[in-house]
Amino acid sequence: MASLSINAVKQIVASFINGPHFDKVLNKLQLVSAIPGKMVCEMKVEEEHINVHGTLHGGVTATLVDFVSTTALINTERGAPGVTVDMNIMYLSPAKIGDEILITAQILKQGRTLAFATVDVTNKATGKLIAQGRQTKHLGN
Repeated sequence: MASLSINAVKQIVASFINGPHFDKVLNKLQLVSAIPGKMVCEMKVEEEHINVHGTLHGGVTATLVDFVSTTALINTERGAPGVTVDMNIMYLSPAKIGDEILITAQILKQGRTLAFATVDVTNKATGKLIAQGRQTKHLGN
């Protein structure tokens, strides 16, 4: 399978975030760019995304890391989403209501059965790193 067009990637993103499942928490996510193995999205932090301290909820951040890296993985030659076997996130600074954030996923390597990705979540205005995630996906045989 060849990499997907930007419109195809937009349709994949929309099918998940507009569906009935948990990913709908990302319904404000917008695709900025997608090239094979790399994807950039943006989102404005709103009330539905924050914790009791008024900052971006760690669970939403983890969902962003998982979702954007998985979609970047789908947009590779192999075209498989894989299954997460390991994910870790460093939470480095807060994002508040009204902040616009960029989520940049890069596929570092795809092997026979595993793929590795990194995701940076940054403040769009300041460039400050909010969180950084790494994910390992099992691709099957």
